Amino acid sequence: MTRTALVAVCVLFATNSLAQTAPLPTADQQIAASVLALPADMRAGATVMGYRTADKLEVLRPGKNGMNCLALFAVEKDFHVACYHEGMEPFMARGRELRAQGVKGTGVDSVRFAEVKSGKLPMPKMAAMYQIFGKAGAYDAATGKISSDAQTLLVVYIPDATPATTGLSPAPSRTGPWIMFPGTPKAHIMVSGTMAP
Repeated sequence: MTRTALVAVCVLFATNSLAQTAPLPTADQQIAASVLALPADMRAGATVMGYRTADKLEVLRPGKNGMNCLALFAVEKDFHVACYHEGMEPFMARGRELRAQGVKGTGVDSVRFAEVKSGKLPMPKMAAMYQIFGKAGAYDAATGKISSDAQTLLVVYIPDATPATTGLSPAPSRTGPWIMFPGTPKAHIMVSGTMAP
């Protein structure tokens, strides 16, 4: 996994404050691109959130299968889409809310972790998230294809898990799974890959 992908995971779902220099992708384009992060059999039923204006994340298409997809590429410089189980939405939404209030860096997790510990912020026992990262222009709206050099990332959240409880190393790996943020509410297994040719 590249450093870029790791950084993107750590700051996932922050709204990009850079001014838009190009028109936003259409809602249909955002929906079509976002669901590509999911396995094919899960795409049609996913909720998709995206942007009709650059400063407001909203539901573009309601879903019914418990997966939420975000069209992050609509407001980010590079291509990035993410889909996660709805059980993670309170945690993700709280992160977006705190960043919008100006909370930065580790301060976001300090607040969320305390709220999880107090019972105020719910976390699922386990939840999956699928992501695709690529350079600007990695998605071709005309063909619906993502370039083969884009990276995929599967994350499986297992709150409070550690190397001792999972047998997974906390050292980043390009060839196998590893555990990130062990012992915290957002402990998760990371598995990176590339787009199929």
